[in-house]
Amino acid sequence: MNAANAKLLSIVGGAGAVYLGLAVLMGVLPGAWLSRTPPGPGVKPLTAEEDLGREVYVSEGCSYCHTQQVRPLSTDTPFGRPSAPGDFAYQTPELLGSERNGPDLTNIGARQPSTVWQYMHLYQPRSVVPQSIMPAFPWLFRVVDRLPPGETAVPIPKAYAPEHGFVIPTKRGKALVAYLLSLKQPPLPGQKALAPTAPAAPAASAEANAAAPAGANAAAGAKLFADRCAVCHGATGEGVPGAFPSLKGDPVVNAASAKEQIRTVLFGLQGKKIGDTSYSAAMPPFADQLSDDDIMQIINHERSSWGNHAPLITAKDVAAERSSKP
Repeated sequence: MNAANAKLLSIVGGAGAVYLGLAVLMGVLPGAWLSRTPPGPGVKPLTAEEDLGREVYVSEGCSYCHTQQVRPLSTDTPFGRPSAPGDFAYQTPELLGSERNGPDLTNIGARQPSTVWQYMHLYQPRSVVPQSIMPAFPWLFRVVDRLPPGETAVPIPKAYAPEHGFVIPTKRGKALVAYLLSLKQPPLPGQKALAPTAPAAPAASAEANAAAPAGANAAAGAKLFADRCAVCHGATGEGVPGAFPSLKGDPVVNAASAKEQIRTVLFGLQGKKIGDTSYSAAMPPFADQLSDDDIMQIINHERSSWGNHAPLITAKDVAAERSSKP
């Protein structure tokens, strides 16, 4: 071996040693250390279906646009409490992500627990979020002329539904939704769930608030409704036929007593039959996510919008129902 080849081999060998050292230092050792992190309280291993769904999540590139890391910043409070090491004990390598073209999904199973909504959103995001830029994933579904035994059709709005047949999820589609619904943050000992604070809304006109209860603010209610409720019920309160009920002209929203409406927002609801339609989609509870004042603003917005004319409520009304949790 001549001197030139020996020198080249020495350089390559040295560079290789440096690379190997960095790989061990930055990849192997942190991974080994993190693998010994015990699971946090309430953190459970994924089921076989959820684990398959995690594989689908990766293969479909969901982490290109969604994170699974809640930072200890006020801007992240709508997504849940700050992430802790024990949250990822059963999910390695972690799917933290680095982009938020879409919202963080760390706690999506609690924020949006409706299987129906998740299927509709995957099949065609614009069917539930008109302004969404997320691509559709129709290959995770099948269109069949007859429903197989035990299957339930996904209620796709007419504008996005196929010309004929029923839309049902494939095995991979079901697994992905199962994985998404498994993403729930259990509370940490001694830590109260973070309640997101809506951005300050401009004060409504004096005329709009003249007959409103103390503290009511029409603009704040509209903002909170847009942030929290419009994703299912629509910006115009008309919902999605067969999937999410309309609030426009709804008898509960227009009732003289707001008790049922308050309890629905606080504690959630599923399987409600309105008229001839039974709604299987679950409405999530907001008791741990919104304050009495926030819920008051939302309910007052619903009771005074889209032609609804019902008596408005106060934060004390919400507090009274919260204290009598079923």
